[in-house]
Amino acid sequence: MNEEICYLTMTELAKSIRDKTLSPVEVVTAHLDRIDSINPKLNAIVELTEGVLDRAHEAEAALMSGNLWGPLHGVPFTAKDSVDAKGVRTTRGSRLFADHIPTADATAITRLKDAGGIFLGHTNVPEFVFWFETDNLVYGRTNNPWNQNHTSGGSSGGEGAAIASGLSPIGIGSDLACSIRQPATHCGIVGLKPTHGRVPLTGHWPNTLLRFMHIGPMARTVKDIAVALSIMSGPDGIDPYAVPVPVPELENLGGALSGLRVGWCSEGPFAPVAKDVQSVVESAANSLEQLGCKIEPVTLSGWNNPPAQDISIKLFTAELVPYLEPFISGREEELSPVIQKRLQVPEPTAREYQQAWNERERLCHDLASYFSKYDLLLCPTSVTHAPKHGTSELNVDGEVVLPRNSVRATVPFDLTGSPAISIPYGWSNDGLPIGVQLVGRHFDEATLLKAANALENVSQKEGTRRPQI
Repeated sequence: MNEEICYLTMTELAKSIRDKTLSPVEVVTAHLDRIDSINPKLNAIVELTEGVLDRAHEAEAALMSGNLWGPLHGVPFTAKDSVDAKGVRTTRGSRLFADHIPTADATAITRLKDAGGIFLGHTNVPEFVFWFETDNLVYGRTNNPWNQNHTSGGSSGGEGAAIASGLSPIGIGSDLACSIRQPATHCGIVGLKPTHGRVPLTGHWPNTLLRFMHIGPMARTVKDIAVALSIMSGPDGIDPYAVPVPVPELENLGGALSGLRVGWCSEGPFAPVAKDVQSVVESAANSLEQLGCKIEPVTLSGWNNPPAQDISIKLFTAELVPYLEPFISGREEELSPVIQKRLQVPEPTAREYQQAWNERERLCHDLASYFSKYDLLLCPTSVTHAPKHGTSELNVDGEVVLPRNSVRATVPFDLTGSPAISIPYGWSNDGLPIGVQLVGRHFDEATLLKAANALENVSQKEGTRRPQI
C-alpha cells in the first residue's frame, strides 16, 4: 500500500487528502518508510527535515477542523541541496558548507509551504551545483533508479532520482546549463525550466550567474508541473530579476493543438545525437502532427558557430571563479576533483569575455527570429540516455566526445532565458528512459505545457513503468 501512495501524483495526493480518503500522516509516513527502504540504494535524499511527521499531524488536525492550508495541504515535497531551507542543513554539496544551516527559506520553498506543502528534506547535488553528475565529498554519489550503474544526471540529480523512485511527488530544481532537464530525461520524469524571471531565485546558491539561472519544478506529470509553477511564480520583492508578469493560468491543459506551429530538430547543432534519441524525437514530432500541429523539420544551422556550450564556458568561467575565491581561499584541498579541475580552466581575456557576450546576443536574436515563425521547438533533451557513472568521455554511437557535450541541447535555452521542458517519451535498448525537450516563447509556459501534456497523454497510452529498485 505504501508504494501505491508514493506513486500517486502530487495532485492526486492533494485531492485524496482534501477528500479525507488519505490523511497527511498516512502520506508522509508512507514516503518516510519508502525513503528508509529505497534511499540507501540511491542516495537521493540527503537531509530530512526534523519534525516532518509532527507537521503532518498538524496538517491532519487542521483538516479535521476545517482549516485548509492551501491546494497542497499535507503533500510532501523536496528541494535540491542548493535551495535554502530554514533549520535544515544545506551543504551545497561542499565540505566548505557542511555545517551551513539557513535561517530562512528560499522563496520557492516558502511558496510551496504556504500552499500547504510539507518540506521533507534536501536532495543530493554535485559540489556548488556545477556539474552534470551528482556526486560530492559530503554525501557521495546518487544512482539512477533505472540502473544504479548509471548517472541520475546533474545538478538536480538527487531530485530526479527521488521523484522517479517514489520518494517524493514534487521537487524544486535549478538550471544553469541542463540541471533540471537532464536529470529529468535520465530519470524518466518531467522537468520544467521556466522563463528566466518567472520564479524568484531568492535563497538559491550560488549567488552568481543569476542572469542565466532558473528555478523550476520537477514531478512525474505535466499537470503537477503546471500546478507547482502557478504556486511558485511571481516576484517576491527581493530578486531583482523576477519579472512582474501575470501568473499563468494553467488549470486547463487539455484541448486541441490544431494550428500550433512546431519546428523539430533531432540533431542539427546538437550533434552528435544518439540514433535512439533521434528516433524518440521523431516519434514525438509524428505524434504532434497527428494531434493537429503544423510540423516542420528545421536545421538551426547557425546555432553551432560557436556551440552554445563554448559560449557558456567563457561566460561562466569568467564570473564563477572570482565569485568563489572568497569561499575557497585556503581550503582548496577540501574541494572535489571536479571543482578543482574547473578552477584550473584558464579565465578568458576581457576581449574573449566580450566576444562571448556578443555570441550570446546573436543566439538570442536567432531564437527570436525562430519564434516569429513557430510557436514551439521540439528537440532532444540530452544527446544520449544516462551514461555510466564517472564517464570521462561520451560515446555517441561510436563517436567519442567530451562529457560536456551532453548539455548541447539544453544550455542554449539557459543563455536565452527561454522556457523549456523535458518529458519522458521513449526508452533506450537497455531500458533507460529518453526524454524530449519542448522550448517556447518567453513567458508562454501555457502553450508549452499544453503541448507537453498532449505528448504525455500519447506516451502513457503504452502504460507507465516504475523502476525496479
